[in-house]
Amino acid sequence: MITVKASQKIFTCAEVTNLTGICARHLQNLVKRHRLGFISRTGTLEYCAERWLFTSKDLRLLAILFQPCTH
Repeated sequence: MITVKASQKIFTCAEVTNLTGICARHLQNLVKRHRLGFISRTGTLEYCAERWLFTSKDLRLLAILFQPCTH
C-alpha cells in the first residue's frame, strides 16, 4: 500500500521510483509501452530538458500492475 498526501496531485519520476520500487530504467520502458504519465519540457531552444510526470491515477496503476524490481 502506498500512502501519499491528498494534496499532492503530480509526482516526478524519482518519487514514483521511490514509492513503487520500480527502477528508473524499467519505469521509463513501462510508461512508454503503456502510455502512462506525461512529459514536461522546459528550457530554451538550444537546451530542452524533458521530465516525466505522473498523476495519482498513474501511480496507482503502476503500483497495482507491476512488481518492484529485484535488482
